[in-house]
Amino acid sequence: MRKFLLLLVFAILTPLCFAQSEVEWKTADNWNIKATFLPSKNGKMVILLHDLGRTREDYKNFTKRLENETFGYLAFDLRGHGKSTNLGTYNGFKKTGTDNEYNQMVRDVEGAINFLNNKGYKTEDIFIIGAGLGANVAAKAVGLNPQIAGLGLLTPGLKTKDVLSMGGIKMYKNPVMIAVGSVDRKPMMEANLLRNAAFLSSGQGKVLFLTAYELAGTKMLDRYLTSNVIWWLKEPALPEVLPDIPNFKENKEIEITYSENKEEEEIIHLGTPSVL
Repeated sequence: MRKFLLLLVFAILTPLCFAQSEVEWKTADNWNIKATFLPSKNGKMVILLHDLGRTREDYKNFTKRLENETFGYLAFDLRGHGKSTNLGTYNGFKKTGTDNEYNQMVRDVEGAINFLNNKGYKTEDIFIIGAGLGANVAAKAVGLNPQIAGLGLLTPGLKTKDVLSMGGIKMYKNPVMIAVGSVDRKPMMEANLLRNAAFLSSGQGKVLFLTAYELAGTKMLDRYLTSNVIWWLKEPALPEVLPDIPNFKENKEIEITYSENKEEEEIIHLGTPSVL
């Protein structure tokens, strides 16, 4: 009977351990950041940053897919947005200056990383995905946190509210995913510049570039790209590309032995392969 009760308690508590919850943390400059947190079942976490004037609710559909794929997530309202407004709203932020509140949003991301570290998640198991302004903030944040597992940028720009993205991209060495609509010329050109910089920094096989017609940000994600982004989270870097022709040493004979049945065995001798 006691064993049965223990199993019953375990069965009840196990789903609760992985239930979504409302959490918050205080930044170094006293913003109370409100967030939605789901523990990971596969050890990987995804931090989600919304666009200017939006909230974490923009990722509502995507987080359902993350949960189905056993990823954990931390989606939060950036300072001045949603429920993170204890010191004011984004409408009152300065639009220019390297020290404006938009640039200070990297402190919100630092708080998110610290929150997950305190929950036992290593920084190298954490991905960051941002949309619009959130993409620029994410790019700046990984410049300060190079161990982050991967960086996903949905409709990034070179400069949004004076938050620059290129500097972080040039310093970041881990996998990068960039997605942009193909209709608008300016976002496409800027995304291509960021892709080129990411390729030079991260290297071959670590940069994924996606396009999605006329949409942008999380709308593009929801309608077209969710499966692609999930695939990227599972395999953020492609394996090393091997040469098409084996590099046999000159004049060295190689024996390959195979058997079609237990009674018959054939030996094939291969000499030095010809060069095409």
